[in-house]
Amino acid sequence: MKILIIGGTGDTGQWFTKFYKKHGWDVTVWGANARHDVAESLGVPFADDLDNEIALSDVVMISVPIDLTEQVIADIAPKMKAGSLLMDITSIKTIPVNAMLQYAPSGVEVLGTHPMFGPTIPDLQGQIVILVPVDGRSEHWLPVIRSLYEDRGAHIEVTSALEHDRMMAVVQGLTYFAYISIGCAMAELDFDVTRSRRFMSPVYEIMVDFVGRMLAQNPYLYAMIQMNPEVEVVHEAYMKVCREMSDQVKNGDVQDFVDAMKHAAVHFGDTQAALGRSDKLINTKISEFQELIHSIGSERGLRHQYSGVIHVGIVKKVTPLSVVIECSGSEIELKIENIRLLHMDELVEWKKQNLKHNSRDVSAIIPHGASPDIIRDLVSQLNGMVSVEIINIYDGLNSDSISVAFRVTILGDLDAGDILRAVNDLLTGIGCTLR
Repeated sequence: MKILIIGGTGDTGQWFTKFYKKHGWDVTVWGANARHDVAESLGVPFADDLDNEIALSDVVMISVPIDLTEQVIADIAPKMKAGSLLMDITSIKTIPVNAMLQYAPSGVEVLGTHPMFGPTIPDLQGQIVILVPVDGRSEHWLPVIRSLYEDRGAHIEVTSALEHDRMMAVVQGLTYFAYISIGCAMAELDFDVTRSRRFMSPVYEIMVDFVGRMLAQNPYLYAMIQMNPEVEVVHEAYMKVCREMSDQVKNGDVQDFVDAMKHAAVHFGDTQAALGRSDKLINTKISEFQELIHSIGSERGLRHQYSGVIHVGIVKKVTPLSVVIECSGSEIELKIENIRLLHMDELVEWKKQNLKHNSRDVSAIIPHGASPDIIRDLVSQLNGMVSVEIINIYDGLNSDSISVAFRVTILGDLDAGDILRAVNDLLTGIGCTLR
């Protein structure tokens, strides 16, 4: 099937371009910035003749900023062919779904969609995708799109545009509003966020990181999320509660504050489960710190979350705020908040990609009927192996055995002689004779 992604050169559009292409769709992209280089890097064509591409496409996906979505739909929808599907992926649904119904010809199906994830996730496994079908206008394509996403591990929620927007007014509107307002209040107070980390609790650390996460992203996106028509009533309730609780504190009304919190807890429901989930999150951060402590004197890899640079070396010192690692004879101090400790298999993979490795050839006589491929696979499981290849097989010795030559590639920072001895011990241990 052929899909045209309007806005396919943006971050989210690129994610869906890769997704649909990976799963066998014929993908074309278009973007107002005319980024042919992005299309080329994705391995898909750019729609230079947009009108022609619209007319040929089975599906047109709209992946543009919220404030542009309605106008883009008005421009695109009338040009689509009968039997095709028009879908959007914005975080509000009433406005785009109504626009699709208004401008798409009667023979064109429409489907509102909202992927509840950003373009940094690797795949759909475990992600939520909300689908908003329209009675009489989604019958053919709803099961196609639903199956495509579900078969790749997504959880699908089907709802109406109005329910979606009311849910998102809290799930996104209230949540982002609260975090962003905390960041703005810190700025208003001229509060030293960096210094505050020296006094932080685990809950504060997690909260301030989420605030920073919001502030680090596109402010226009978050402004547009607040434009959800259902957000106004949510903001009013939030501001009312904030004023009431602030007055309770100002007036010293301890019991009123306690009663308000108890009432909220009853309405919230299973707070114990929430406590357990948040403990899990806190303990994850604590466990990484403990692993850093236990890694002092050992080789580890640290990935800087912002630059993406991976530092590999000996961990020399760990404090609640920083870690010192010795790389190539120089000590580097990194902020704990900015790094992630690589798992050991990630460290090995980094070494495979970045070090200069050693290759050695090993020849062995194996019993006739034994599988050289299985023996190669056994050798490749030894610690320190980058790869193992069969470079020659000679079966002219006698009827009872064959000679096999293996080329083993060994991690560049290991003693090739030690690894080679381990290879020889394995081969002789399974009945092979070294040549």
